[in-house]
Amino acid sequence: MSQRIYRTQQHVEASACRHCGADVAIALAEARKCVSGTRHCVQPALKPSIDPPRSKTIRRERNKVPTFYIPGLPDDLAIACLIRVPRIFHSLLRLVCKKWCRLLSNNYFYSLRYKLGMAEEWIYVVKRDRENKIGWHAFDPTYQLWQPLPPIPSEFCEALGFGCAVLSGCLLFLFGGKDPITGSMKRVVFYSARTNKWHKAADMMRRRHFFASCVMNNCLYVAGGECEGSTHLLRSAEVYDPNKNRWGFISDLNAPMLPLVGVVHGAKWYLKGLSSHRQVTSEVYMPATDHWSVAGNGPVSAWHNPIISLHGQLYAVDCPDGCRLRVYDETNESWSRSVDSKVHLGNSKDVEAAALLSLGGKLCIIRNNMSISVADVSNVECSAKKEQLWETISGRGQLKSFVSDLWSKFYRNGKKSQIVHCQILQA
Repeated sequence: MSQRIYRTQQHVEASACRHCGADVAIALAEARKCVSGTRHCVQPALKPSIDPPRSKTIRRERNKVPTFYIPGLPDDLAIACLIRVPRIFHSLLRLVCKKWCRLLSNNYFYSLRYKLGMAEEWIYVVKRDRENKIGWHAFDPTYQLWQPLPPIPSEFCEALGFGCAVLSGCLLFLFGGKDPITGSMKRVVFYSARTNKWHKAADMMRRRHFFASCVMNNCLYVAGGECEGSTHLLRSAEVYDPNKNRWGFISDLNAPMLPLVGVVHGAKWYLKGLSSHRQVTSEVYMPATDHWSVAGNGPVSAWHNPIISLHGQLYAVDCPDGCRLRVYDETNESWSRSVDSKVHLGNSKDVEAAALLSLGGKLCIIRNNMSISVADVSNVECSAKKEQLWETISGRGQLKSFVSDLWSKFYRNGKKSQIVHCQILQA
């Protein structure tokens, strides 16, 4: 009798499951939660502390939340706004947040400024002070303000005869030179105007100082000079490729040279200096053929520093303060033309022209007292604009320069600071 009852119960349960299988499954699942000793028993949520540790899933979800450069604006529109901020405020923009700092340290940001014509040129002046220490400053010609810069690497702080050049428009290289303790160097470092930091590059092949350097086709060339421990001048020349970060030798000079002045003009590199016998010699290098040849009288005649090639013309200073310029006439092969500002600052070392640069298509004259003048040489032929040709964007007047020169002579034993190199960087 009991077996029949048991079989009947099994038959009822099976038929019930066939009619309402879904409800039975739910019921069984809920029942298993309440049965002790089963694997699916639900334990109460115990809190070991008042502030439980955050789960990793919550952190991941929060990290997935998109962050914008400017809240409420799409990123492309925010970047379009940020690239229009003047360069003088970029150091402040980097302090806003990490995302802005990463953006302003990226080549993408400055490449957009360059493509849209918003890149700004600053003047960088490398100067030796009265204690023979090397320092440098940046000048913003738009706001006419001098800007602080990170210190120059220690190996160049007291170096003599080192080179300085700009590659890719925004990288300033320092290379070679002579350390007062260790002698001639082949060290190379570069500063990026985009990151405002110094970086190391591959060393030169040969130690040298007081050599010549130039940039052609975005490659850095060096030639001649001296080497510590060698009694002879150098004939060797090298080229640096920034894309490969590698130096390589090119053909040697025809004769050893201590270069005094050089310029790139017409895809050729002209050099003028002293030979081993202290005689004036000049050579020209053609990178297309990797060949040096002796330069004739032509453009190298009557050369003296500083000199520049601008708009297909050669310009050189014709007076100590750089207020009168000489122009090379290729037709007559002579320096017969001149550009005069009619306002001269004197003959003292303090106002002596140290460099000629190209700033915004205009010729820029930098003097030892950090005064800067700009000449629009493109309007030289127009007599109506001769009065507007020259413009002073930074500097002191003639009286102040004269007084400071007297002060340095009589009360500072004639020791003066002197500009070593000047370059233009774009960012």
